[in-house]
Amino acid sequence: MKKLVLETTAPFQGLPELVADREGLFAKEGLQIEWVDRESDDKRTDVGVNSPKGLNPFSSHGKMLEEGKADMYNACEWGNYCRVQDTKVGSRQVGRRGIVTYAAIVVRPDSIVFTAQQLAGKTVGVPFYFGTHYLALHLLEGFMPREDIKLCRTSNGSRQRFDAMMRGEIEATTLTEPYVTLAEKTGCRLICEAFYHGTEVASDRVDAETYGAFNRAVREAVKRINADKAKYLHYFIDYHAKKDAGIAALTPQDLRASRIVVCDPAPIPLDEMQRTYDWLKSWGMLEQTATPLALVNLQVQQAAHTVVAE
Repeated sequence: MKKLVLETTAPFQGLPELVADREGLFAKEGLQIEWVDRESDDKRTDVGVNSPKGLNPFSSHGKMLEEGKADMYNACEWGNYCRVQDTKVGSRQVGRRGIVTYAAIVVRPDSIVFTAQQLAGKTVGVPFYFGTHYLALHLLEGFMPREDIKLCRTSNGSRQRFDAMMRGEIEATTLTEPYVTLAEKTGCRLICEAFYHGTEVASDRVDAETYGAFNRAVREAVKRINADKAKYLHYFIDYHAKKDAGIAALTPQDLRASRIVVCDPAPIPLDEMQRTYDWLKSWGMLEQTATPLALVNLQVQQAAHTVVAE
């Protein structure tokens, strides 16, 4: 058995990996999975921090890999472009993960905001360098000039972001499941919502054969989830239930299966890679990178997915 050390992942961003591990699919491919905790202790909201400039992209995702304590992690594609630019250990993206994450921008029940356009100039709390930070930019710039988008720093944990919004510290925030469902049950309004891709990032210790075996297990997990999504909704509750009574009170029937979208892991398409790179550049990111090809291990990505397809 080959040991593969992964950073911990929540169901909203890693359900197929969790299913593959629990149902013995990694072991079937000859992989022994070890999980290491990468969570950050900094859960505060700071309305005075309005951009990721100067912040650590490895405060959570990638932290253990950068310290040499993990081989791979998954996170949103936009954030991973930025992380692999700043890596000190030569990590690179090696392909898209098996879940397409759902998220929403949410406001309190008593908020005066009813449309995305009304968020112009109002504070939207996001976790910088995480998927919903970039998603908020994508969603909001369709409704207002960029200069009217007012983001601020909040926790990478949805519970802390939700609580900060409910206390009135911020007008709106971004949430993932199961916290979108919790917000709806609390009477909050969803202002806009969308799905986004994530990628796997690997150290140079992960070769194409290992990543190919990893993907075969994930593909089988994707197949099982798509065959019966309702069977796997409890993962979203179980992950948080011991620490969050509000989530523990939810049932799988409260969650919408349509928000759980999984697909086979695959290479990042070159045209999408270029568009993502150009968009990040337009927001003042990736200033040290001349081409998006420098952010992906194309050899491992291509070889691993070719092995899976055969």
